[in-house]
Amino acid sequence: MKLIAGVLLIAAVAVSPELRYFRYERPIQGLVNRSGQNCLLVDPLIFPHAAPLLADLRLYHDGTETPFVISTADAAESVEMSITPLNMGVRGGQTVFDASMPDGQYNDLQLALTKKDFIATVAVSGSWTETGSVETKIGSYTIFDLTSQKLGRSTVLHLPGSDFRYLHFRISGPISPENLTGLTVVRLSTIPPKYVTVGETAQYKREGHSSVFEFNLPAHVPVDRISFVPDASPAWFSRSVRISVAPIFRSSGMDTVQPSNTVVSDGSLLRIHSVHNGHRIDEESLEIDVRWMDFRTPTKWTISIDNGDDAPLRFESVQLQMLERNLCFEGDPNAHYALYYGDPALQSPHYDYATLFTTLINPEANASPPRFASLHREASCFVMDSTGCCDRTVGIGCAAVGKAAHSVSKIKRNASAEPRSCTSFLSEHDLVTCGKPTLCTRAGSYQC
Repeated sequence: MKLIAGVLLIAAVAVSPELRYFRYERPIQGLVNRSGQNCLLVDPLIFPHAAPLLADLRLYHDGTETPFVISTADAAESVEMSITPLNMGVRGGQTVFDASMPDGQYNDLQLALTKKDFIATVAVSGSWTETGSVETKIGSYTIFDLTSQKLGRSTVLHLPGSDFRYLHFRISGPISPENLTGLTVVRLSTIPPKYVTVGETAQYKREGHSSVFEFNLPAHVPVDRISFVPDASPAWFSRSVRISVAPIFRSSGMDTVQPSNTVVSDGSLLRIHSVHNGHRIDEESLEIDVRWMDFRTPTKWTISIDNGDDAPLRFESVQLQMLERNLCFEGDPNAHYALYYGDPALQSPHYDYATLFTTLINPEANASPPRFASLHREASCFVMDSTGCCDRTVGIGCAAVGKAAHSVSKIKRNASAEPRSCTSFLSEHDLVTCGKPTLCTRAGSYQC
């Protein structure tokens, strides 16, 4: 038994990464003064310098590897369930019906209607019995189809979180029972997802009838949705949007886009704040979810908004956003923590802590909420100084280390630093010179 334990210990030590092979270090600051679960927001700037899916990301305290888990906020994915209307008919000139709802809390409801070109009002109430002897009014909602006016269609009822066993509906407007083919209940995440902006612009160019926004993103940076912030006017519009993402390759010193590898998706923007035929309509859809793919090269994002024959919309900003990712761990207030990354030989770690994490933060378990720390805003990087040794720089920042030489006076000396591989802090194509003509590439393994 002791021999087996010893072999396992040796194996664990053998696969443990060594700090000297990491290219980047980010100290963690702001830990609470007591032990327990701590979390920090994963900086989007980590992704371009780490392995795909952050496989080489590690957390250390005082030289010891610390288990952690990266928790991604739930996307606005919905769980849909089709429901057959009950007791459908006409009462007092209104289409009425009931619905037996699933257990638990639900949010939006979508009516499946065959009717075109209409505006109607749906009054919704809830009860715990099918007869609805005691009903609770939930609200009134406007549904519409204005596609002939190029203003879109919405048959969604944005209910507050509800858990009534039965819902009762009364539709005022040109909707007959034959027009209703069913309804769908949508369960959304109980906690709204949070996003972090990774790219933002208000500049666009005109191409025919389209407004075109362009972004260049580093490799590996996730994008989960695009958020549009238009000016206050016009009060109503409907636009089709095309999104294309193409990898950027460098060849003979030139950046080129490979159209054959372009990923294309479509979406739409909608805003209606007006009164139509006596009905007040307030509807906005200004975010487009995108399916993220991990590109191993920088990418060019092209977002084209088709204006048709209308005047181009003015935008305060168009934002590429990623879902918030939190790195959580059990913290010791007396320890000094830092993130390390930039070792492409590593694979994703597997910790027991990741398996237990959902229990730790389960709100029904009355666990204490996680406490948030933060990353030092700049990475410590490894460069080559004029003596021919690689050294760690603190406070220069990745963007400050470019293709020009840096004087040794800008480098904070680390007396204990041993020779390391020379690395760059920009893309793998950028070169770093530090006081002598030797050049090192980020992808290289030249020893100083």
